[in-house]
Amino acid sequence: MARPRPETGGTFTSPTKTILNQFGEAVEVFTTGPQAGRDAQGNVVVQQAEQTYQPFVTGNPVTPKPVVNKKSVGVYTDPASGDVIERYDDGSEVVVRKGTNAITAQQKAAADLAAKRAAGQSAYDLLYDQFSKNGLGVLVEPLKDLITSGLSKSEFTIKLRETPAYQKRFSANAERIKKGLAPLDEDKYIALEDQYQNVMRNYGLPETYWTRGDLGVQEGFTKLLANDISPVELENRIMTAQDRVLKANPQVLDTLKQFYPGITNGDILAYTLDPANALKDIQRKVTAAEIGGAAVAAGLSLGKTPEQIAASEARAQMLAGYGVTKQQATTGFQTVADVAPRGSQLAEFYNRPTYGQMEAEQEVFNLEGATAARKRRQELAGLEKASFLAKSGAAQGALGRERAGAN
Repeated sequence: MARPRPETGGTFTSPTKTILNQFGEAVEVFTTGPQAGRDAQGNVVVQQAEQTYQPFVTGNPVTPKPVVNKKSVGVYTDPASGDVIERYDDGSEVVVRKGTNAITAQQKAAADLAAKRAAGQSAYDLLYDQFSKNGLGVLVEPLKDLITSGLSKSEFTIKLRETPAYQKRFSANAERIKKGLAPLDEDKYIALEDQYQNVMRNYGLPETYWTRGDLGVQEGFTKLLANDISPVELENRIMTAQDRVLKANPQVLDTLKQFYPGITNGDILAYTLDPANALKDIQRKVTAAEIGGAAVAAGLSLGKTPEQIAASEARAQMLAGYGVTKQQATTGFQTVADVAPRGSQLAEFYNRPTYGQMEAEQEVFNLEGATAARKRRQELAGLEKASFLAKSGAAQGALGRERAGAN
């Protein structure tokens, strides 16, 4: 039958009928449409089981006897879903009324997922913003898929540091760990790169020293970071190269290039910036060039053949190892230049052991063999003095005879 529709005064299009439910109550239910089998409140109505009849013969005539197909044995509520369910004697069950537990559980699961997503999004956004300030947001983007996991910022950071892109960008940290040094956090790492760049720019180094490559990596800084070189030490290295070599007197630069053939000004700077060489070693080699330059300035020769130059370099390195400074070398080699040539001449004239530049350096710079060199020079000086006195006495005798003859 059709019922009036209050809002229009018309009738429903879905027909209904009145049936007896399992409890024997008369209930109006829809017969077609999405609400078929439900009452006006949306509850499923279980119709009372119909009786069927089977004929059987006990004699003649046949008398029908009613047989019930199934019988309700009780109603219970499912604790998980909250559904009201009727059970029959044949083991079958029918949902009498849908419960709300399942809906509530789904809603809670959806709410939990939304909360995790929101927390993950917030943590991701914080990390992304932090890295974007340094132009590294691209490193964080591959972690977007982890937002639904609800990771915290620290958990996102751990995942980030495991990615190949991150490990490439901050590759010096792996080397630091191998050397027993603590890895640098991202802000400290980038801050050191910026300080290195400022130092190099201030001293006029070419931009090739700090050119950025893929992911902003500055290859020239990787070794500095891996070897824990501070910006102050880097500046000391550059000052050593520029102030003591490139800006020094020409003899020092020329000597350095003689000791290290083919070296250019750029090579000298690169050499001083090589973290594999300790600052002390670099300064010692520059000092060796200054010592050799002082010798040249005093008029002494470093030699002409590669073997002679190599020997001079080794000699300068030795003097540097003894702590001879540029100033001491300048004064000392002037003395060597004064005494060595005369000593060599006297040794040859009197057929005595050689006293040349090497022996003079031993004596002047107080090196090993200084005592023997001093005795050798003093002996030659004594022989020269005795020869002079003898010549002077002979001259005086001849003069006396000439005067006597004149009288």
